Amino acid sequence: MTAALPLEASADAPADARAGADATAPVRRSRAERQAIVLDTAERLFAGRSSRSVGMDELVRETGLGKMTVYRLFRSKDDLVGAYLSRKAATVLAFIDAELVRLEGDPRAALLSVVDAVERDVTRTGFRGCPFTNVSSEYDDPQHPARSAAADYKFELHARLERLAEQVAPGNGEDLAAQIHLIIDGMYLSGGLLGPDGPASHGRQLAERLIAIAAGAV
Repeated sequence: MTAALPLEASADAPADARAGADATAPVRRSRAERQAIVLDTAERLFAGRSSRSVGMDELVRETGLGKMTVYRLFRSKDDLVGAYLSRKAATVLAFIDAELVRLEGDPRAALLSVVDAVERDVTRTGFRGCPFTNVSSEYDDPQHPARSAAADYKFELHARLERLAEQVAPGNGEDLAAQIHLIIDGMYLSGGLLGPDGPASHGRQLAERLIAIAAGAV
């Protein structure tokens, strides 16, 4: 069974899982470990509210790291938000790639597997919409790191959908991929606003129909 896309961490992480839970003894950490602490903290805080509503002072305090340490890792809040989305994109795309390997040789099933994962994400407890759309929409500048990271993710997702769609419907892959991508985005938007039992609940059925049409089965 396809799992939900790993799009959002819980906003209610247990206190002992936080970076600053045990600040009594200094610990020497690598740069990668410090980056992970900051990004994990940012993900938890952003999941509970929004990136704009979380100030750097609060984030630094929650990490348990020094202010200078955090700013050496991320020069600004904008850089941190972009890095947060870039890491999330890598996680989600790796999940999708693993599904495509698992279903290699059955592109129809692979396409529907992505839609199924979205459906499970939309129906999970605490779902608040697509973080790539939510966070990037908070910033007007198209060159903002968050907007760039979100666009890069959408491009990479679409490229995977198009490769699969071309195998399902040679010559019609571009159109089919665009349609499936619109279904995915629509499920996230509708699910976030109207709940999983609204129009989002019809996404899988619509994807099946469009795939059948594109493949000439109907």
